[in-house]
Amino acid sequence: MCGLTGWLTSAVGGVPMPEQEARLRRMNDALYLRGPDSEGLWLDPEQGIALAHRRLAIVDLSEAGHQPMVSASGRYVIAFNGEIYNHGELREELAVQGHAPVWRGHSDTETLLAAFEAWGIEGGLKRATGMFAIALWDRLERRLALARDRLGEKPMYWGWQGGQAGQPRVFLFGSELKALQRHPAFCAEIDRGALALLLRHNYIGAPHSIFQGIRKLEPGTWLEITARAEEPVIRAYWSGQEACLAGMRQPFDGSAAEAVDEVERLLSASVGRQMMSDVPLGAFLSGGIDSSVVVALMQAQSARPVRTFTIGFHEQGYNEATFAKAVAQHLGTDHTELYVQPQDALDVIPKLPGLYCEPFSDSSQIPTFLVSQMARQHVTVALSGDGGDELFSGYERYRITSSIWHWLRAVPAPLRRGVAAVLRRLSVEQWNRIFTWLWFYKSADHRANNMGDKIHKGSTLLGSRDPSELYRGLVSHWTNPEEVVLSSREPVTLLNDVPPEISALGDVERMMLLDLLTYLPGDVLTKVDRAAMGVSLETRVPMLDHHLIEFAWRLPLDLKIHGGTTKWPLRQVLFRHVPRALIERPKKGFAVPLAAWLRGPLRAWAEDLLSEHRLRDGGHFDVAIVRRCWLEHLSGRRSWSGHLWDVLMFQAWLATQAVD
Repeated sequence: MCGLTGWLTSAVGGVPMPEQEARLRRMNDALYLRGPDSEGLWLDPEQGIALAHRRLAIVDLSEAGHQPMVSASGRYVIAFNGEIYNHGELREELAVQGHAPVWRGHSDTETLLAAFEAWGIEGGLKRATGMFAIALWDRLERRLALARDRLGEKPMYWGWQGGQAGQPRVFLFGSELKALQRHPAFCAEIDRGALALLLRHNYIGAPHSIFQGIRKLEPGTWLEITARAEEPVIRAYWSGQEACLAGMRQPFDGSAAEAVDEVERLLSASVGRQMMSDVPLGAFLSGGIDSSVVVALMQAQSARPVRTFTIGFHEQGYNEATFAKAVAQHLGTDHTELYVQPQDALDVIPKLPGLYCEPFSDSSQIPTFLVSQMARQHVTVALSGDGGDELFSGYERYRITSSIWHWLRAVPAPLRRGVAAVLRRLSVEQWNRIFTWLWFYKSADHRANNMGDKIHKGSTLLGSRDPSELYRGLVSHWTNPEEVVLSSREPVTLLNDVPPEISALGDVERMMLLDLLTYLPGDVLTKVDRAAMGVSLETRVPMLDHHLIEFAWRLPLDLKIHGGTTKWPLRQVLFRHVPRALIERPKKGFAVPLAAWLRGPLRAWAEDLLSEHRLRDGGHFDVAIVRRCWLEHLSGRRSWSGHLWDVLMFQAWLATQAVD
């Protein structure tokens, strides 16, 4: 795991070499936590190209793994972030075909360079199994290539800057925005459309970024550009959508037992490849299905106890550490747990804007950082269980959406809209009082207090025209962010313009695919990458091996949800290693008591960021809407914690921009 950055420009010779080196080093220094072990700079002023790399040494700790690295022929120069898990197999294939150079070391970076020389860029990418972001300079063709792994585990930003008032245009790229921002040509303004996306989904998905003119390279794609080109040429070498459609065209026709065997074989192989490391390695363990099956398969392939890490909360509604400990004891792992005090979590919040480098507001970023921080005290690499829900239909929202639409489609849309209007005539407080008076809610517990809020939120979904619109409503925070973000126009995404091929899928398969293409890379993988890199920890995700993904799409839905049980194949694999009784329980997720914190220990911090003068001076939000939500939340009349966290994370990030 590393970080990379650099530039390409047609304006050569104007800036002295020492100043170019100083600029490049400043950009690279912004990525220090992504690679604290060493740094490397490579410049060719005559061709206008600069590459920089920060290294977190994982495989081949010697100087033979140092980057930027020049290929054996001298044609290519690479800066590479990530891991190629099958690089040993690639070396064997290169040798068989007569392409293997005289190896200088055993790093996967050197293997990648040889693969590109032998098979071309797209051929090398298609053969590689791993997570990566790559910058590759072709010295012969004077062409820069950028590439990103299939699911988007590793980030890559890019964009032209400069070109105004006689300034030279510079194509900037890098692992994080803060590296690009250190180049003197960077002057991008905030993209209000991207800000609207943040308020809807709590993340800004690719290809958008918070800055106009700066984009994220989309998963499974690579681009090529020359210094004189207006825009890069972008191509896909792998597509999650195509993997889904191809799998469904060729469904698995074996028995249920054979399907489970194949899932175990593929996942076990992925886990084995991802245990490749020359430094200490462990795993996150929540005690749920996905992380438990990864740890079980790790322990089955390890001669010594696997290091596992869990954090717990004293608030019982948020604590799963006891379940994780029971799984760890059964598997015999070397388990470490940390029970987090509220202040530990609160202390993380000031670090979030710097960690995420653009606004990001999934509040589970807090426990993710804390478990990464704890793990880094013992290991340099940690495997996680992310991806199982998207591949094997684990999210409860799939069932909820399908069930709601089954009822809604039987009711004419005008009638549904009329019912919604009637429901909204009563305020949240009035609905809460009604449910408090009802005999089965005499205790006026939290369910009664929240019913009005749920009714108002649910009423917005009644007018949905199709299952995709209903699903988008369920996964939205602000239902109309254009009203909240001033002068904004929300960009078109897969979630508001579903392609016909995806629309033709069944309801659950469509939601799974949309999550795989949007929520997984935009939210889950971004959250884990930035949190872990903030403490110089490499994370790996065995579920996202593309061989397993392609097979999972071949499995019929009634095997993924079998007898009403979600993630059935994964559960069957896990039950071969762990007793069912340790696993079967309701899913809690990885959350923090954010609503209570905003009314308690975070109140002063939030009030400062959401004050009228701060909002008005910023000029990004409708002050009246945000202030109304804040005051309603403080009073307890409604819970607006998720909506407010979106605004707060932007405001906190914006404050760091003013300082910079």
